[in-house]
Amino acid sequence: MTELLTSAQMRQIEQAAIDSGAVTGLELMERAGAGVVEAILAEWPELGQGAHRAVVLCGPGNNGGDGFVVARLLQERGWDVGVFLYGDAEKLPPDARVNYELWRKMGAVSSWEDLNAEQTTADLFIDAVFGTGLTRPLPEELGRELIMTATPDKTTTKVVAVDMPSGLCADSGKMLGGGGDFSDLVVSFHSAKVGHYLDRSYQRCNSLVVKDIGLDHVFDESQVHLVDQARLSDDSFPGISKRKFDHKYTHGHALILSGGFGKTGAARLAARGALRIGAGLVTLGVPGAAQMEVATRITALMLTRVEDASNLAEVLEDRRLNALCLGPGMGVERARDLVPVALAARHGPRVVLDADALTAYADCPETLFAMLHANCVLTPHGGEFARLFPDIAERLNKEPTRGPAYSKVDATRDAAARAGCVVLFKGPDTVIAHPSGACSINAAVYDREAPWLATAGSGDVLAGFITGLLARGFAPKQAAETGAWLHVEAARSFGPGLVAEDLPEELPKVFRRLGL
Repeated sequence: MTELLTSAQMRQIEQAAIDSGAVTGLELMERAGAGVVEAILAEWPELGQGAHRAVVLCGPGNNGGDGFVVARLLQERGWDVGVFLYGDAEKLPPDARVNYELWRKMGAVSSWEDLNAEQTTADLFIDAVFGTGLTRPLPEELGRELIMTATPDKTTTKVVAVDMPSGLCADSGKMLGGGGDFSDLVVSFHSAKVGHYLDRSYQRCNSLVVKDIGLDHVFDESQVHLVDQARLSDDSFPGISKRKFDHKYTHGHALILSGGFGKTGAARLAARGALRIGAGLVTLGVPGAAQMEVATRITALMLTRVEDASNLAEVLEDRRLNALCLGPGMGVERARDLVPVALAARHGPRVVLDADALTAYADCPETLFAMLHANCVLTPHGGEFARLFPDIAERLNKEPTRGPAYSKVDATRDAAARAGCVVLFKGPDTVIAHPSGACSINAAVYDREAPWLATAGSGDVLAGFITGLLARGFAPKQAAETGAWLHVEAARSFGPGLVAEDLPEELPKVFRRLGL
C-alpha cells in the first residue's frame, strides 16, 4: 500500500519525528541532500565518473537548504558547482542557514539574478527553489529565469527538481503562476506527494524517485493511496482466481445493456471485458432491432431482449444477475428509460453507469443522484464529469492564485459525497473516491505511461472490467481500483498499436505475470 501525502501531512510527520527527539531537522536535511545525489547517480551512472559541472539554484526556505547540501556533496565528489540564491540569506530558516554557511566555506553564493543560459551550460541543473510548501504564485521573473536556465541545451543539461518542480502545487499538481521548469528527474522524500500524480506535474517531469530519509510511516485515513500491485495483491488478485470446485454462477452474472442497431459495439466491448476479467456469465441486453446484429458477433456471451423498461424489470427478476452496466453506446433516450429501473431493482445488483447513462442526466443531475445507491460506480471522463457536477468542475478548472489549490482529488471526493456512491474520474491521473472520503489514484504516468489507451472504446472496456469484478463480489471501490489498474496493465502489456478489442484479450497475459 502506497500512501500519497499532502504538504501539510508531510510537515506533520517531519515535525512529529523532530519533536520526539528521533531526528533533528539538520539530519533530515542532510539525508534529503544525500538522497538527491544518490538518485542522480542512479539515473545517470555516467555522472559518477570524472568531474562535471552543476548549477544549484536555492530558494528562501528549507528546500533551498536541501540544495546547499546537494551542492556541498557534489563538490566533495570533485564537481565544479555554482550556487545561486533566490531570497535573502539573512532570512533563511535556521537549518537552511546552517547549510548555507557550510557551503560558504567551500564556495561562493551568487544572486539568482546573475543566472543566465551561458553561465548555466552545465551537466546538471538543480532546482531547489520551492518544494512542497509553495502557497503563492511563482514570481513571473523567476519563472522566466527557470525556463531559460533549466533548458539552455537539453542535449547535455539534466534538470533535477528537489521535491517538486518550482511553481507546482504539491497537493494538486497545478501551476501557481506562470513559468516553471521541466524536470528530467524529481526527487522527493519519505513518500510521493499527491500532486506528483495530478494535473501538470507528470507533464513536466520525466521521472519520479522517492528517497527514504528515516521517517516512520504514519497511516491516516485521510491519506490518498496510489493504486499499485502491492495495494491490490493482498485481497484483490486472489479474488480473481477460480477455485477447483467453483461453477459459473459462483463468479456472478453480469448484464450489459446495449444501444440499438448499429450501436452495439461499445456494449460488446464492455461485455467482453467483464467476461475476461472473471465474471461467470455475461449477458447482453439488446433491443429487438439489434438482436441479429449482436447474435452474429458473439459466442461466449449470452443474449437477451431488453426493449424497454418493462422488459428490463422482467429480466432483473432473475436474482442471479448481480451486476449491471448501463451507458456504453446506449443513447440518451434509452438510458433515461432504463437507468431508473436498473437502480430500483429489488435485489439490489451492483451498477456501473458510464457514457450515455451519465449524459442522459446532464440537465437534471439531482434526479440521478436521488436514485443512486451505495452499490453504484460512476465512471465519467472530464466532459461527463462537468455535465454532472458543473460547479465542482468549474472550481477544478479555475486557475489557482494560491496553494494548496483545489485538486482532482478534492473534486472527486466532493462528487462522490454528492452522488452517494463511488466515482471514478477518468484520465491518465484517474481518481477514485468513496462517499466516506477514502480516495486513491490510478496513475498511468512516469514508468506506467500508456498513451495508447487514448483510443475509441477503451473506456467501454474499463466499464466492463469494473462490472465483471462487481459480479465477482468485489466492493464498488475495490472493483473500480482493481479494474482501473488492470486496464493500464493490459495496455502496457500490449503496447503501441493497441485498439480497444485488444484489452480484454491481453488480460490472460497479465494474470499469468501476476501468478494467478
